[in-house]
Amino acid sequence: MNRMQIAVLGVSIAAFGGAYVLFNNSGPTPTAPLALPAPKIQTEEVLVAAQDVPMGTAITDASVTWQTWPSGMLSEQMITKSSGPNVMADIKGSMTRVAFLRGEPMRRDKLVKGGQGGFMSAILPTGMRAVAIKIDNGGDSEAGGFILPNDRVDVVRVYRDDEGTRAKGSEVMASQTILANVRVLAIGQNVQEENGKKVVTGGNATLELDPTQAELIVLAQHMGGSNLHLVLRSLVDSGGNTETVGDLANGKGGLTIMRYGSAQQAAR
Repeated sequence: MNRMQIAVLGVSIAAFGGAYVLFNNSGPTPTAPLALPAPKIQTEEVLVAAQDVPMGTAITDASVTWQTWPSGMLSEQMITKSSGPNVMADIKGSMTRVAFLRGEPMRRDKLVKGGQGGFMSAILPTGMRAVAIKIDNGGDSEAGGFILPNDRVDVVRVYRDDEGTRAKGSEVMASQTILANVRVLAIGQNVQEENGKKVVTGGNATLELDPTQAELIVLAQHMGGSNLHLVLRSLVDSGGNTETVGDLANGKGGLTIMRYGSAQQAAR
């Protein structure tokens, strides 16, 4: 086979390969996928705070606004425009039991109609009492003034130990925790932070107690030579209800400790 024949054979092979590739790629051009419209989300008009609303604020038209909210994320406590034609009239004048941030949904369980009573009686839970105790204005009896409303505290009684004084021949002071994990409702006349202040002090502290605890704290406050101090609890130690841990009846300031559901008197 001479060179001319070899060249002709090579050209033929190349032409056959090109024809084969062209034939196998000559199918129909694939069509671009159709863009499907996004599924429509069902929404509802929900009442939200139009601005930061402090605790104890009476709701007005300027306090709230309507905002679109996904229907699937509604809770039964949210206030919706479809709930009735008089929904705004029913809400106006209500007091906020907690603070609301701008854009936060208003909730029925966090609003209360004050009626003829004051703010404090409006925010108290059923069965609870608000009791004021005297504190000093310098903050010495309440964590240097860093205790704020809604903080949790222990109430410590500092008193003169008459028995120890007689035995020692000089004045002996003792201390006793009588209540633990108490919610602070107010310090002085302040029920919230104002103008960015982080420290609020006053002449009294208002505590949230049940009726029996209220009697105990009033009695402790009026016992001779007795002073009450508030001890701030850590946020992580503030869960649960208020506990009565001190026993004033023994006159010695003993501490009652609950262990596995049974009360035990701690040694002094």
